[in-house]
Amino acid sequence: MGTAIGEILEKEEIELSFLDGRTVGIDSHNILYQFLSIIRSRDGTPLMDSKGRVT
Repeated sequence: MGTAIGEILEKEEIELSFLDGRTVGIDSHNILYQFLSIIRSRDGTPLMDSKGRVT
């Protein structure tokens, strides 16, 4: 998902200090969902919170 805007933007490497005091947004929903959906215990049980709810 997402929009392929890489072709119309100019890439520029910056120092991490350049972002100091700025707000940065990261869209990571799909990556986090995929990561959590594949985490299983040794017996194949999905990842659960302390109340036994599947995350």
